[in-house]
This record gives sequence, C-alpha cells and structure tokens, in this order.
Amino acid sequence: MRLTALLSMAAKVVLPKDYRYGMSRPWTEAAKRRNPPGKKRRKVFLEPLASQDWTVFKGDTVEVLAGKDTGKQGKVVQVIRKRNWVVLDGLNTHFRYIGKSWDYRGTYIASEAPLLVQDVALIDPTDRKPTSIEWKFTEEGEKVRVSSRTGRIIPKPVVERSDGIVPQQWKDGPKDTSPDDTLEKTYVPSLKTLEEEVMEKLGIQEHRRPRRSYWY
Repeated sequence: MRLTALLSMAAKVVLPKDYRYGMSRPWTEAAKRRNPPGKKRRKVFLEPLASQDWTVFKGDTVEVLAGKDTGKQGKVVQVIRKRNWVVLDGLNTHFRYIGKSWDYRGTYIASEAPLLVQDVALIDPTDRKPTSIEWKFTEEGEKVRVSSRTGRIIPKPVVERSDGIVPQQWKDGPKDTSPDDTLEKTYVPSLKTLEEEVMEKLGIQEHRRPRRSYWY
C-alpha cells in the first residue's frame, strides 16, 4: 500500500448536515460558492438506497431508460451516491458559456448532466442488452453481481486513477512503505526537552540545571 493512499483514506471531508450536494467536489471553490457558510438551501428529497441495493459503479456500461438519450449506451464516469446520481460520458449533455465577461461572451462548451440511477440499467456483456442485477455469493464467499436474465457474473470494473495506477493491480515495490511499517508506533512520549534527549542519545553528561524562571 502506498503511503499517499493511506493518508487519503485517513483524510475525510466533514460536511454539515444541511450540505447541498452538486456536481462539484465538496472541497472545491465551486462547491464552496454554492454552499456558503450560514446559508441553508432547499432540501432535496430522494429515496435512500442501501449499499447492497447499489449495483452501478464507475466504469460500468449502462443504457439510458429515460430522457432525451433513451436507448443509448454509455460509460459511467462519475457516481454521486448522496443524490442517487450517475454521470455518463457524452450523454445527457447540456451546453453553456463559461468565462463570460463584459467584453467576451465566453466559451461555449458541452457538459454532462447527471441521471438518476433508477433511469439507467446495467448492460449484460453476453448480449449487450440491459438487465436487472442481483447480488449473490460464490462458493469462495465472494459477493458478485449476477445478471437476472442470463445468470452471468458481471465483475466490478477496474478503473484507473488520475495518475494511471489501478489500485486492484498495484504491487508494492522495494521503495513502498508497507502497512505494518506505516502503522508502527515509533514515537515514545517523554517529559524531557529536545536538548536533553539529544544529550542522552549522544552520551553527554550534564549535571548543571538551568535556573528556574517564572512568567508572571
């Protein structure tokens, strides 16, 4: 395990209860502008989905069941579970201007709008058609997704990170820090000062004691 991956798992963003999730990451400036301190936005009611009911993941190929792109298939590039959203690459797009100013009209770009997870269906690799999914266990005890129509196991997609590393395929090298070395406690608390610890380590004997000082 890389040390950066371990630190990223430890650093979790703590959000207020009335936070309004959107397409921007919570720690970005765009999300902070939409959720300024002290502002309460209108609550969005949605059907909560348990983790075992969530069958679509980043990297899956799905088919759109509702909307202007009904019947088209695309790849899931982003999942926002707090809003039951999935974003497909190149589908359900809308156009907008960015970088507008008083003397420049901005750049006209296309961006993908999110779709509800209920409006997409996972594609069965056997016949490339949409299917419903059931969670089952193999003989080895592994939890897998199974197509309800064909009974084929649909494995979870392998997704590369922004730096090109696939976590499931990563192998520690000689310069990588092992989890045991990372979690090992090497610091021993002491009431001694830094100078006293250094002198003790170097074997320097000092019998003098500094004069006491009172800061009041």
